[in-house]
Amino acid sequence: MGFNGAKKPKRPTRGGIVAALDVGSTKVCCIIARMDEPGSVRVIGVGHQIATGIRAGSIIDMEAAETSIGAAVHAAEQMAGETIRDVVVNVSMGHPRSHAFNAQVPVYGQEVTEGDIRRAMAHARTLQAGPDQTLIHTIPLGFNLDASRGIRDPKGMYGNQLGAQLHVVTASAGAIRTLHTCIARCHLDIESMVVSPFASGLACLVEDEMEMGAACIDIGGGGTTISIFSEGNLVWTGAVPLGGRHVTNDIAHGLATTLAHAERLKALYGSARANPADEREMIEVPQVGEDERSESGTASMPRSFLVSVIQARMEEIFEEIRGALEQSGYARLVGRRVVLTGGASQLPNTRELAQLILDKQVRIGRPTRIAGLNEAHGGPAFATAAGLLLHAVRNPTELMVTGQEAVANTGLLGRVGLWLRENL
Repeated sequence: MGFNGAKKPKRPTRGGIVAALDVGSTKVCCIIARMDEPGSVRVIGVGHQIATGIRAGSIIDMEAAETSIGAAVHAAEQMAGETIRDVVVNVSMGHPRSHAFNAQVPVYGQEVTEGDIRRAMAHARTLQAGPDQTLIHTIPLGFNLDASRGIRDPKGMYGNQLGAQLHVVTASAGAIRTLHTCIARCHLDIESMVVSPFASGLACLVEDEMEMGAACIDIGGGGTTISIFSEGNLVWTGAVPLGGRHVTNDIAHGLATTLAHAERLKALYGSARANPADEREMIEVPQVGEDERSESGTASMPRSFLVSVIQARMEEIFEEIRGALEQSGYARLVGRRVVLTGGASQLPNTRELAQLILDKQVRIGRPTRIAGLNEAHGGPAFATAAGLLLHAVRNPTELMVTGQEAVANTGLLGRVGLWLRENL
């Protein structure tokens, strides 16, 4: 769906094709799935490519980013035997921000109608988040009618004042336009946009966690995103500008090696926590700028030195996450439930370090509700892409509030939410 404000025809709910495009800082991933029946999808094609032209969630080279996106989409199309035109894309750029918003409309003692709910929801358009902000999601968390609170569907009830509690997510309008243009240059249309932490949470949290309250932490390459769910809804999103790439950079600087060798050393010998045996194990580290075949080309050092570099940065990441959760105002909803996902979460002992610093029960999350994902593509690194597909299943239509405001509804209100998406 482009920025012209026009509605697209509904996506078919049976036998249709849906495509997810995850544009990350380290990789671009495209997953094509077939909707065999309402509410379920089966993956038929996957393509991923090293991300170029993208840094810390921002496009810094349009042509390079276009090449990465095109290559990932083409690989997925080849595997699926399908050509796609529309994609559900993640939003990690433009510094997405959460806003709590309350709307009040009078109903004068009459029965609450769909029109009253529509008026309450429409107040989201008046959100003053800044002239450079684009609306990505408007999520109804509940309604109140006079003194009655926590109402999920007020239609048919009676009262004087109807209130709606909304969770609104916005992002920088310029960054969203840049992403839209880059994808359009790949001859693709954006069906809908979903902020990355929302997608990761949909893929990795189970229904009970979403209902009881939990946080999903996605440690990616360029940064870490955080989502908090409660009563089945996304109530807050946040981000920490540190991720796996920062760990790799630290290794490269601390061990005087190249970024490629640093990534390899991290994968082969890395750990988020020290082990006494690390002092006795020696590793060979190719030195930057030296001939690896000569004696001076490599340096021998204990594995403990590599682990100490990694642990220092991982501790910083989790301390930043802890601070973000505390400042969110929703920490009590999380309780002790945290799900860790993302490519960098696969580093050995990351879960244990997270439990220690966050003081919570932590599990590693991976996509569990998508059929057809093989072992290589079913890990934490592909959580966002899988979540995009799940969002498409939950939300078969999307609404553009204005030419620059993409609004996605979580379907909390069932038939009311569907009516709003079709008629607002």
